[in-house]
Amino acid sequence: MTDLVTLAEVGGSLGAIGGAAYARHAHPAAYWSTVGLPLSVARLLTSYSSTMEACGLTVQPARWRALAVRATTRREVRPVPPRRGIIRPTTSGLRMRLRLAAGQEPADVAASAERLRHAWGVHAVHVRDIKPGVVELRLVGFDVLRKVRMPRRLDAGPLRVPVALREDATAFVRDYRAVPHELVLGATLSGKSMYLRNLLTGLAAQPVVLVGIDCKRGVELAPFAPRLSALATDSDQAAELLPALVREMEDRYDLIKTRQGIAPGTPEELITSDIWGLPQDERPAPIVLFIDEVAELFLVATRKEEERRDEMVTHLIRLAQLGRAAGIHLEVCGQRFGAELGKGATMLRAQLTGRVCHRVNDEASAKMALGDIAPEAVLAACAIAPEMPGLAVVGDTSGGCSRIRTPYLSLADAAITCRATAHLAPDVPALDPFRPYVPPLSAETPGPVATARPVTE
Repeated sequence: MTDLVTLAEVGGSLGAIGGAAYARHAHPAAYWSTVGLPLSVARLLTSYSSTMEACGLTVQPARWRALAVRATTRREVRPVPPRRGIIRPTTSGLRMRLRLAAGQEPADVAASAERLRHAWGVHAVHVRDIKPGVVELRLVGFDVLRKVRMPRRLDAGPLRVPVALREDATAFVRDYRAVPHELVLGATLSGKSMYLRNLLTGLAAQPVVLVGIDCKRGVELAPFAPRLSALATDSDQAAELLPALVREMEDRYDLIKTRQGIAPGTPEELITSDIWGLPQDERPAPIVLFIDEVAELFLVATRKEEERRDEMVTHLIRLAQLGRAAGIHLEVCGQRFGAELGKGATMLRAQLTGRVCHRVNDEASAKMALGDIAPEAVLAACAIAPEMPGLAVVGDTSGGCSRIRTPYLSLADAAITCRATAHLAPDVPALDPFRPYVPPLSAETPGPVATARPVTE
C-alpha cells in the first residue's frame, strides 16, 4: 500500500510537470495565467531592490532621509531604487510604473531592460515614457508574436485600423491622419499580402474610397473588387487612373480655396488647410490608393514606355507631396524600392513617412526601407526567419521601431467582408470609368427539403 501511495505521488508530480511543460509550449497564454504570472510576481517582489541595485538603477538617498535612518535604526544607509507603483497583471504579462529618482532618465531603465528580463524570468521588458519622472515597465510573459491574438480593446476610428500586434502585446494601429503615406516592403511569402489584406478589410467598413493598382493582372486586389471604387490591373490602366486621381486632388484643392475665400490662382503649395476643416456635408470622402508591386510601374522596355513611366512617377510624386491635405493617401507595396528603379524613385520614397519591412532577401532591401529613418532596425529586419510569415519591423521618421506581426486572415473571408461592405463605397464620379466589373452572385440551387434515402427490400 505504501508503494502504491509513493508511486501515485511521484506519478502525480511528473504528470503535473509534464502538463505544465506542454501548456507552456502549446498554450502559452494559459500557462502564463496559471503558473508564469505568480512566479514572476514573486520574483519581482522579493528581488526588486537587489535587482535595481545590480542594474545600477539606484541612487543615494536624500540627506534628510539618511539622517533619519541613522538616528532611528543606526544601520547603514543603502542606495534607494525607483519608487515602484502597483503591479497590474494582463493576459500577456505585467504592467508597472516607476517614479525615477533624482538624476535618472528613462534611457537608464531602457538600457537595463535585458537584465531585468533575465532577473524576473519574463520573455521581454519594454520601457515607455509616461510623463516627466515616470516610466512604465511592460513585462511580456511569452512570445506574443508566435501566435497572434489581437487585444480585445482596439483603438479604431476614422482612418485608424488596428492591423497587427506589436511585440509588447499592444495593437499596431495604422493611422492615416498621423502617417498619411506608407511603404511596405517584403520578399515573396513574407506576409506582405497578408498585411495589405488586413489593412484593406479594416478600411472596407469605413466610408473611405479604396483604389487599387495591381499590375500582376489583379491577382492580389481583384478579390476585393466589390469594395474598390477603381482598379487598374496593368501599366496602361494605371497610366490613365493616376491622372484622374491628380485631377480629383486639384478639384478638392479648389473646393478648399472656394470655401475659405482664397483666390483661385493661389498655388497648391501655399495652402495650409485640408479637407478636415470643411463642413461635414461638403467634405469629400478620403481616398486610399493601394499599389501592389510598385516596381512594375517603373519597368520599361521601349522609349515610349519610358515616357509613360516618367509621367506616372510624376503623378505619384504629386499625390505623395500634396495628397494629404486633399485626403488622398498612398499605401505602396513592393519587394525592392530604391534608386535602381529609375528617376523619381528616391524622391517618392522620401514622401512615404511610414515604413514596414517584412523578411527580405538581402540587407540592401532592408536599408531601402529603414536605413534612412531607423538604422538600428535594419539588422532586426534581416533577422526575420522564413518560418515567421507576417513578422515585420515598423519604423517612422521619429527614429523609433518595433516588431509587429499580422494576424492570419484568409482570402475568402476578406473577399466576403469586401462584398458585404460594398454599399459603403462613397460615390466619386471621376473614378466611375475605372470601377472594376463585379459579376453578380450566382443563385444557389435550393437543396431538397428532406434527405433522400435508398429504398431497401
